[in-house]
Amino acid sequence: MNRSTPEQIPLGKSGLKVSLIGVGTNRWGNNQQANPGLQPVFQAALEAGINLFDTAEIYNMGGSERTLGQFLPAAGSRVVVTTKFLPLPWRVGKASFTSALRASLERLQLKCVDVYLIHLPLPPVRIGTWMDWLAEAQQAGLVRAVGVSNFNANQTQRAQAALAKHGLALTCNQVEFNLLKRSPERNGLLELCHQLGITLVAYRPVAGGLLAGKYHLGNAPTGLRGMLVSRQDLVNIQPILQLLVQLGEKHGGKTPAQVAINWVICKGALPIPGATQAKHIQENAGALGWRLEKSDVAALDEAEERIHKEKADEQKTRHH
Repeated sequence: MNRSTPEQIPLGKSGLKVSLIGVGTNRWGNNQQANPGLQPVFQAALEAGINLFDTAEIYNMGGSERTLGQFLPAAGSRVVVTTKFLPLPWRVGKASFTSALRASLERLQLKCVDVYLIHLPLPPVRIGTWMDWLAEAQQAGLVRAVGVSNFNANQTQRAQAALAKHGLALTCNQVEFNLLKRSPERNGLLELCHQLGITLVAYRPVAGGLLAGKYHLGNAPTGLRGMLVSRQDLVNIQPILQLLVQLGEKHGGKTPAQVAINWVICKGALPIPGATQAKHIQENAGALGWRLEKSDVAALDEAEERIHKEKADEQKTRHH
């Protein structure tokens, strides 16, 4: 890929232009503090033509925002930053929303953040109220554009309708989406986002390393990830992993992770894989500058659909 003219796409209808992949920074920071040691990772992203960085107040309790904030002044306007407000049930007033936004801006060393998102659609505050507050923040010049995260299709429509009253539009919806987690495709969310001009931003595009071929029966994930992934899951995904390897070879020696990220791009979503080392950025950037063929995407879809059906049949049998 030509470094001087990396491919960019519009982020929703915001007028912002972003690279085809971004950087997830949920592991940046050091116990609420900045981690200056991540500067090479930030630099590697810029060199690869990646200009979108996603963070949130909750990541390392502000440590991620602080880390990013240390690197932004030198990068100038080349970088697009998205951060998120976590609407915990006791943060119900507009004052707590505004003070959280101002605290994020302070940690990021910004006067205005590119996109501010509601992290989860938590009660008791109504979606329309959150959108009113986001609209006011945009009108006050504290944010350039607004978005949501983990909203389903119905909630996304409600958010869009509430913003329309202010003459604004939802820029993005950030959800988990990968070859093993295709619910945004199955439940109509991806299609709705395409129709409304909302960018679907995909976190965990490599399914926490599962699609990188990082784990197998001899090396099962541990900790929380291990609790979420059974030995049977590792057996079930083998056909997909084999296909990722084959398609990687077909496209000039791409890794399974690069093929998995490219699959997300081919679906019309914007993947934001995490990275804590420069080599992770270089690996992720290997998903750029080429495209899977339609038949490749269809083959991966079919391989996943077989597993999805087997899982559904298994659950039916268990419940009878």
